[in-house]
Amino acid sequence: QVQLVESGGGLVQAGGSLRLSCAASQTISNIHAMTWNRQAPGRQRELVAGISPGGRTNYVDSVQGRFTISRDNAKNTMYLQMNNLQPEDTAVYYCRVIQRQTGGVLVDFWGQGTQVTVSS
Repeated sequence: QVQLVESGGGLVQAGGSLRLSCAASQTISNIHAMTWNRQAPGRQRELVAGISPGGRTNYVDSVQGRFTISRDNAKNTMYLQMNNLQPEDTAVYYCRVIQRQTGGVLVDFWGQGTQVTVSS
């Protein structure tokens, strides 16, 4: 069973930066997409950024221009560079890998989450 482990969260002042990492326990084949998601208290989990196997990226409007998603296939690791953090970015951040399995079935793998807190 694939395990994803996030790291890099913490407490930062507004305007600061953090880099989140998501390390997979093994190489994941047939990746459909990889995403970062976040969930703030009292709110639904939302997609923050995604990256396709070909390297195409997309972002939610609120982080466009401030966050960058990337991946290092050799290290089985995905990153989220977060710059100019704002208090509204405070949330638990989760990484997700979607794998296409036999028959075209899509299967999700999620990390345990890492807390990001931005003070004003």
